[in-house]
Amino acid sequence: MNKKIILIICILFSIIIQSQTLKLEEIMKGNTFIGAQPENERWSLDGQKVYFDWNPNNELGTSTYFWKNGLSKPELASPNEAAFSKLDLKKTDNPDLYYYIDKGRLFSYSLKSKTSKKLYQQSSPIANLQMGAVAGILYFRQNENLFQFNNNEGSIIQITNFRKGKSEEKATDKESFLKSQQEELFQFVRDQEALKKWNLAKSKTTKSDFPKPYYYGKNTFGNLKVDPKGNFATFRLIEDSERKSEKMELFITADGYNQVEDTKEKVSVDNLLATKFGIYNIAKDSVYFMNFSSLSHIQDVPKYFELYEKSKTAEKKNKLIVVQEPVYNENGSYAIAEIRSQDNKDRWIVSLNLENGTFQELDHQHDEAWIGGPGIPSNSYGRGTLGFLGDNETVYFQSEETGYSHLYTYNLKSKKKTQLTKGNWEVRNVNLSKDKKSFYLTTTTTHPGNRNFYKLEVSNAVLQPILTKDGAHEVSLSPDESSLLVRYSYKNKPWELYVAPNKKNTNLNQITSSTSESFKGYSWREPEVITFKAQDGTPVNARLYKPQTANANKAAILFVHGAGYLQNAHNYWSTYHREYMFHNLLVDLGYTVLDIDYRGSDGYGRDFRTGIYRFMGGKDLTDQIDGKKFLVENHGIDASKVGIYGGSYGGFITLMGMLTTPKEFASGAALRSVTDWVHYNHGYTGNILNFPETDPDAYKKSSPIYFADNLQGDLLMLHGMVDDNVEYKDIVRLSQRFIELGKKKWSLSSFPVEAHGFKETYSWVDEYSRILNLFNDTLLKK
Repeated sequence: MNKKIILIICILFSIIIQSQTLKLEEIMKGNTFIGAQPENERWSLDGQKVYFDWNPNNELGTSTYFWKNGLSKPELASPNEAAFSKLDLKKTDNPDLYYYIDKGRLFSYSLKSKTSKKLYQQSSPIANLQMGAVAGILYFRQNENLFQFNNNEGSIIQITNFRKGKSEEKATDKESFLKSQQEELFQFVRDQEALKKWNLAKSKTTKSDFPKPYYYGKNTFGNLKVDPKGNFATFRLIEDSERKSEKMELFITADGYNQVEDTKEKVSVDNLLATKFGIYNIAKDSVYFMNFSSLSHIQDVPKYFELYEKSKTAEKKNKLIVVQEPVYNENGSYAIAEIRSQDNKDRWIVSLNLENGTFQELDHQHDEAWIGGPGIPSNSYGRGTLGFLGDNETVYFQSEETGYSHLYTYNLKSKKKTQLTKGNWEVRNVNLSKDKKSFYLTTTTTHPGNRNFYKLEVSNAVLQPILTKDGAHEVSLSPDESSLLVRYSYKNKPWELYVAPNKKNTNLNQITSSTSESFKGYSWREPEVITFKAQDGTPVNARLYKPQTANANKAAILFVHGAGYLQNAHNYWSTYHREYMFHNLLVDLGYTVLDIDYRGSDGYGRDFRTGIYRFMGGKDLTDQIDGKKFLVENHGIDASKVGIYGGSYGGFITLMGMLTTPKEFASGAALRSVTDWVHYNHGYTGNILNFPETDPDAYKKSSPIYFADNLQGDLLMLHGMVDDNVEYKDIVRLSQRFIELGKKKWSLSSFPVEAHGFKETYSWVDEYSRILNLFNDTLLKK
């Protein structure tokens, strides 16, 4: 036997042994098999300990552990210590004094003596603790109203008086025949009415310093916030509206009776509701509303309206907007706010004059698709990165103005806007230093799939590298900023905790070890992150899993990640850890696997993010087909032996692939997939496809249910029956279309107790064994 034959036998034997070590029954246990990784990491107030939630012993849930210098390994925290470590303690000018709310009660805490003092407790809990500009003055919310707590004097004062419904004066009985008759016939009734009016008039002559009530009717009241000086309270009103929710039936219940739950509201232009930004002047005891009709571009009409005759002639009017809670500088002399249009195509940052009820526009960002990106939520009711530097007059924020999310400042006195970071990469996270003169930034400077950590001084705007090796760094600074607590992972190495000194190009010291012996017993692959050119010339990143040449079966499987706006072709541990392990198992069997960050994915800038605008199943699907072409041309894949699978948005793309390009994929597995975007939720869908009432063409070309007649390959659909995200009804409606059209090459597997994200191991095993059988039967027997 020559050396070449011996080598081949050794490789085959190695593959057989390795594939036997990966079993669906084990890897589908997820973190129970891998080892539960630490999460929710944080520092103690004095910076001497780090706390985190962990489950190293495979118990039913996580517990709080701590580590400090001198310990060889983390130790279990006591229940009281664990609970205290999770509290949100507010700093004061006194380094020894903190305030916090626990279970609706107000406490002070002395760092030196490590003792807490209860300051306020009632049956109605308090929330939203704010520090005032004056030492010892605090504000909190209770029963939808604001209170001032003066720790210097020990006094508590209610400073607002908001009430639901209508005032007694406005809530008079409607005129009726009977009421008129009673007043006409009976002197007693007339006397009682006169007395009531006399008492009301007399009460108005008596002055009181208690705030008079403000009634907000049936509207939704919220976002109540006081300025640091305690002069103004701002709030938001959302018009009252009865909106219909989707219903979901639960079949497996404790008492044996079916239950019905409300889930979500479908996408609709009717979900755009008028909002008001209100100001309560505490000294004048008066309420007034700010008028934002002079915002630039507030009457601009979306370009897609030009595609519809009825929209071309639509009357111009102000866009419906949402004003976020104001952000104040330290002394309360400036207030700024972010404003979003409810169609999510415009974003303004403004400076507010609460005294006069006026504003000054500082920045405007527009996107014909939708506003979003790191530090800029794609939800019109969400607020992004926004704050003040230490000079109390310079604002910082993030913007995609250049096509990538970067950090900017704006000086309110000089009116100068400055871009602090630049390049074809993104600022992912922003933290202001203790002295408010520097930023600590998480970025993608070295690679879109990395999360690097830098310090940037405002005065020179030069990035100082601290953590830049491949992988992801989630960093928490110690209270004195001398040390770093880092949660780090790599492609084939799950998350662990490390500590390091806060300095340039620092080195990490590992403090947790979470992976199980079973997990460590397998040689997990490092999938190569490759780049191929899409048909329109756009570079597209993907994770490539390749078998050894001797074991390759010339078949390939494309995995499509979910969420749409999510990144998976990166250099760190994937949230799709079961799929990562499944892909290793597939490679052991000879498959090549490609996991593509298709158009619409996170991490690649604005144009990549919005590449699916008005057509989901367009460029995001052709990116999959171009990925297949790359495998055929460069890795010896047989074009007739390619399958596709994914969940949620990945399930949707699988359906679009099987139904709109039926000759491209021999088979596909669609998990928890959207089949008709008209039936999905408002916030996500309205961004990408506008609204079915105003842009029906976008919905029709983006929904698989309209292409059911094209099915040719073998399609497996899998769906949880209590999915409150993508309703089970989605897959039922598509099934009915297949039945009516006489299609035979499809099947549906239903999971009675599973929601959108599966929980039970037996469900995962059943689901993925069906997927594996599908690919083995359709790709290997050709």
